[in-house]
Amino acid sequence: MQSGAIRPLNNMLPRNLFNTEHEAFRETVRKFYAKEVVPNIEKYEKQQHVDRDLWNKAGELGLLCPTVPEAYGGLGLDFGYNAIIDEEIGYGTDVATGFSLQSDIVANYIIQYGSEEQKQTWLPKMVTGEIVTAIAMTEPGTGSDLQALRTTAKKDGNHYVINGSKTYITNGQNADLILVCCKTDTEVQPAWKGVSIVLVEAERAGFKRGRNLDKVGLDAADTSELFFEDVRVPITNCLGEEGKGFIYLMSELPQERLGIAISAQTAAQRAFDMTVAFTRERKAFGKPVLDFQNTRFLLADLKSKLQVGWAHIDWCIARHIKHELTPVEASGAKLWHTELQGEVVDKCLQLHGGAGFMNEYPIAKQWRGARVTRIFGGTSEIMKELIGRSL
Repeated sequence: MQSGAIRPLNNMLPRNLFNTEHEAFRETVRKFYAKEVVPNIEKYEKQQHVDRDLWNKAGELGLLCPTVPEAYGGLGLDFGYNAIIDEEIGYGTDVATGFSLQSDIVANYIIQYGSEEQKQTWLPKMVTGEIVTAIAMTEPGTGSDLQALRTTAKKDGNHYVINGSKTYITNGQNADLILVCCKTDTEVQPAWKGVSIVLVEAERAGFKRGRNLDKVGLDAADTSELFFEDVRVPITNCLGEEGKGFIYLMSELPQERLGIAISAQTAAQRAFDMTVAFTRERKAFGKPVLDFQNTRFLLADLKSKLQVGWAHIDWCIARHIKHELTPVEASGAKLWHTELQGEVVDKCLQLHGGAGFMNEYPIAKQWRGARVTRIFGGTSEIMKELIGRSL
């Protein structure tokens, strides 16, 4: 249930970042979600993942991996197109499709570090949605400490033999290809020098999918456990150079964190807009809730912070398109915008009163889903540590 209508995101704020081609693309993204995702929300939430054919439909419209070069079947566009997809997901629906992980994160690893054979093999299929990808970093007991990985890839002739387990993996149930972060050298010091990224096809013997994990929010998100038991893959499946995985991960994290920041900002804007609509219609003591000074002051404060947030997010996107956004700046964006999202959804739920605690109202789902953005992609505490080290 939702009271009132909220306006399209690009009609709300004056932004100079996007041109007419960007906005035409935005309209395509918006129509796709309205047609293919919104009518199936209940189904996706019940099964805890989107249908596999949704990926193919997105690929047909060019909504997957827009930055992939034309030589590999992509559109060769700038990151602004990725940002538009992230914005429309965050603003238009509560469904976490997993598209952003493939487009913002995995594609970039293969573009930047993959061999020519790996690029030719995987990128065209990622663009069309023929394959779904995942990246397996987190392990039980390691959290954000990538140097403490226990998953190993030991050489046996011209193959690696992979053993270990991963958890909290986005796209785990649907994935056809997994970028597995593992130790190819368990003795070298410092430990990060032994980390590599190895491509593992889901049909490999010894690979098993565990539970689709039961989460506090993001009910439709595919988030899984993965297990590797003597999984043999050719050494040519190593992404880039052996032992350089940690460096690659650190180099690509800024784009991941910027994507999270964009999604958080847009989700916060959606929560605010639906709350303005709700308080305009809901009455208390004979007048709309919006007419009470406390409501107006609280919403005025949130609107001011959102205004600042949009200026900052556009600054970050513009810098990233020019390859100037630093890891510290991306960490700051992830920290600030996810914390803002948490503040906005919490205060907006409060203004819904008892209705805010009912799952039939979108604000409740927004409130639950917002909590994880301060955790995945690096916790707020890790972001502060990274920023603090730069002082």
